Amino acid sequence: MEKKALLRFFVIVSISVAAGFLVSRFNIRLDLTGDRRYTLSQQTKSILSDLENEVYIQVYLDGEMPVAFKKMRRAVRDMLYEFRVISGRKVGYDFINPSEEGNQRQRNSVQMELINKGLTPVNVQAGDEEGGTTTRMIFPGMIVNYNGIEVPVNFLKNNPSLPAEQNLLHSMEGLEYEMIQTIATLAADTIYRVAFIEGHGEYSEIEVADITIDMARFFTVDRGVIGGRPGILDNFAAIIVAGPDRPFSEADKFVIDQYIMKGGRVLWLAEEVYVDSDSLAYGETVAFYNPLGLGDMLFRYGARINPAIVQDIECLRIPLKILGPNNQSQITPVPWPYYPLLVPSPGHPVTRNINRVKGEFVNSIDTVGLDTAVKKSIILTSSAYSRTINPPVLISLNETNSPPGVSEFTRKNIPVAVILEGTFTSVFRNRLIPGITDAVQVMETSVPTRQIVVADGNIIRNEVSVSGGSAVPLPLGQDRYTMQTFGNKDFIINSLNWLVDDNGLMELRSREMRLRLLDKAFVRKNLGVIRILNIIVPVLLLAVAGLLYSWLRKKRMAF
Repeated sequence: MEKKALLRFFVIVSISVAAGFLVSRFNIRLDLTGDRRYTLSQQTKSILSDLENEVYIQVYLDGEMPVAFKKMRRAVRDMLYEFRVISGRKVGYDFINPSEEGNQRQRNSVQMELINKGLTPVNVQAGDEEGGTTTRMIFPGMIVNYNGIEVPVNFLKNNPSLPAEQNLLHSMEGLEYEMIQTIATLAADTIYRVAFIEGHGEYSEIEVADITIDMARFFTVDRGVIGGRPGILDNFAAIIVAGPDRPFSEADKFVIDQYIMKGGRVLWLAEEVYVDSDSLAYGETVAFYNPLGLGDMLFRYGARINPAIVQDIECLRIPLKILGPNNQSQITPVPWPYYPLLVPSPGHPVTRNINRVKGEFVNSIDTVGLDTAVKKSIILTSSAYSRTINPPVLISLNETNSPPGVSEFTRKNIPVAVILEGTFTSVFRNRLIPGITDAVQVMETSVPTRQIVVADGNIIRNEVSVSGGSAVPLPLGQDRYTMQTFGNKDFIINSLNWLVDDNGLMELRSREMRLRLLDKAFVRKNLGVIRILNIIVPVLLLAVAGLLYSWLRKKRMAF
């Protein structure tokens, strides 16, 4: 018997060791959630499997924090664990509490260093050891290190128009994309080149400085004049036409057209109505029709920018000096319908889950043509209470004294930005340009490619503050008076990433998770019953199970 028992023991131990070895060699996971929230996409797996060097990630979401952020921390930890497994342990990570340093001075130093690196903190209320509450600074983000290069990644999507639970859900929906997009960019053999077009009154370098800094995380950013030179754009993955105010020559249009025919991608940010915003400082300005010569090109591709200004009830407030009690002037924020807060489409990865986009003197857009080879998608619109006015028109700050009534804003969801994707026809088909088309062969049909047309150049322009004789760019999309940040920067970055995305990474932004929240009204109404079910019923079940087990045991022993 002793030999059999010893043999059985060795067999069990051997089987356990073999099973442990097999489990360590093969990673078997089952995602039983309905929205597949724990399943990585094939694109992510491919990128992680092809990593040549190690990636080290420092996540600064640790320590005491509200339950909502603990859920986010758990989601990040689970995803990074999957990243590590798929990559063959080439992804390493640590969770760090930036508030655990010994004294306040050291904590402030660490936190300021993280802010300078690009992480965005949030202030939250958290419990302390004595049962009170304290305000804590939390950094819901991480720093990705690859080959000595550090890139910040912020997790939290903070849309003021949505409840906290919805913002948290949207943040977790975008986790995989935010994390793998950064890793893919750092590990790529080549970096996409993107160019701002100059020579037609486009925004200066300082006016797009803030977005350029963010673009540099993903692209090599250049600027330059086309000069009518065919092929000058061929080495760029995408070009940006940002706020021109002078007409394009036929030669420059030809260069851009042929660039598109070869598969080039374009982000158009232009208006057909010119408004001198600086003149508003004197109380009024004039809006007038300002054709850029791009109408025939965009029409052929499938879009038309209309020379009409959009006014919207849902708009930004601007500070104005108004006479108050006792004839004393005071600064009061008033609605300015010429600065609409544009509504992003929730159905496209470019605009899904981003905040409202701040516009200024926005034009409207129409999709045109019946070409089935071009797919058109509206991605930015006005609100349900909007209208358009046609130039020439006098725009005066005195309009705020007697604003139009809601009943006058009769148009809904006026399109402001459209995506065009497919095969385009050249605007220079059967059309001659002396000195150019006779020397260069014209491509009449494009390879499959993409364009985004936005009827507002100001979406990409940051405000500039002059201090001490030097110009300093302000954050793009930030209202300098309320300090609220809108979705302009996310919109531009997403647009460019989508334009150059050939491996489908942007589709990860379409992932949708279902929010399963308790009905608070039902819980308050039935609080007593719920407490009984959660406290007393489990105890009763255990007691009944114990009594049943004791009765069965006595009955069995009686035989």
